[in-house]
Amino acid sequence: MRDRAGPAAEAVTVRRPEAADFDAVVVGAGPAGSAAALELARAGHSVALVERGPFPGSKNVYGGVVYGRILDELIPDWYERMPVQRWITRRQTMLLSGDRSLTVDFRSQNWGRAPYNGATTYRAEFDSWLAGHARAAGAVLVPSTVATALLRTADGQVVGVRTDRPDGDLTARVVIACDGVNSFLGKQAGLHPDEQAAHTTLGVKETLALPRETIEERFGVTGTDGVDIEILGGTSGVPGGGFLYTNRDTVSVGLVLGLPGLAKAGLRPEEILAELKQHPSVRPLVRGAEVVEYSAHLIPEGGYRSMPRLGGNGLLLAGDSAAMCLAAGIWLEGVNFALGSGMYAGRAAANGLRSGGPAVLGEYRRLLEKSFVLADHKKLRDAPGLVLSERVQHRYPGLVCDLAEGMFTVDNPRPKPGLRRLLRRAARHNGVRMRELARDALTGLRSFG
Repeated sequence: MRDRAGPAAEAVTVRRPEAADFDAVVVGAGPAGSAAALELARAGHSVALVERGPFPGSKNVYGGVVYGRILDELIPDWYERMPVQRWITRRQTMLLSGDRSLTVDFRSQNWGRAPYNGATTYRAEFDSWLAGHARAAGAVLVPSTVATALLRTADGQVVGVRTDRPDGDLTARVVIACDGVNSFLGKQAGLHPDEQAAHTTLGVKETLALPRETIEERFGVTGTDGVDIEILGGTSGVPGGGFLYTNRDTVSVGLVLGLPGLAKAGLRPEEILAELKQHPSVRPLVRGAEVVEYSAHLIPEGGYRSMPRLGGNGLLLAGDSAAMCLAAGIWLEGVNFALGSGMYAGRAAANGLRSGGPAVLGEYRRLLEKSFVLADHKKLRDAPGLVLSERVQHRYPGLVCDLAEGMFTVDNPRPKPGLRRLLRRAARHNGVRMRELARDALTGLRSFG
């Protein structure tokens, strides 16, 4: 994790307020912000939840899966109340090379009953539901409001935020910034590194309408069961990957594309997505569907090594603002890390407010390090670089498809070639040195083992 902050933008210097408007101001009513506000309100603290959209979720786009274990701690009966589209009972990892594909397909009906594993949900519905829990606990939702600057005293202590409302400032004893990957407040505090673009991807997604019975027939599910497909390849040479998820009567198909590679390729993301939808392994699943939404969103995918400082002087960062997104090939998870980091930020802030102690940031880090949030990021700190490497992105999908094609091609009357021979032939055909393959395999074992 980076400990050196970039240059701080100009904040607003104010006198320390005699009495703050709120104990805490949370900026951004996404999963991280609502989780933080919920923890603070439950602890009996006054908290303002500032949201730039007219309602929580109005500015969000989403085509993925919410995993439930962190919700067990935050809202124990979540699976009885959350707005679910489908419970994921089938998980596929698909490698594409040219017009070929190799898919690992796992199905478990254990995931289709309580306590469940993951579910697809629409962010507009999910975010509103979660923010509703924060409001019910006592948080004050302040919608249609942009936090334009941090309020700081002359000695650098954060004491609130300036907003674009006519009445202006909201003062607080602590501020939690959950304002997204381009966190304006995090940058203003000088917490974000300068080279963010190198560790940022662009997620683009289409939501496609299909009759419910058509989805269930094509994806081999019934009732409330759903499918989650993660795709490597099919990105027109741009580092990244794809995804395809089932909702009740729509499917979400999209791409995650590295910004430097996308700029270098000179391609538009919708062009790459249109090509992915025409792949022989994808086209039958989305054939005849009507596009009802197109959206794009920046994602922090650099992992542990590119995280900013997590706060200081009365400010904490959580969710995408703190680069809490796990992009490790097998796993592409963001919402559960946003929920976890927001919950622990709220818990650390509540403990600090109660005790009057200044060590809120230290408490926050301790909570994160004891949990999956930083433990997983630390363990998988080398995975983003491996997954987005030229070999994994461009050469290994071809190697795997060549290997599978060689194994399953019946070439009588010739005898079947051995696996070692097939592997060497596939490696040579795709420009992979066995030494590189062994080194990457070792890195993968250290990360995923």
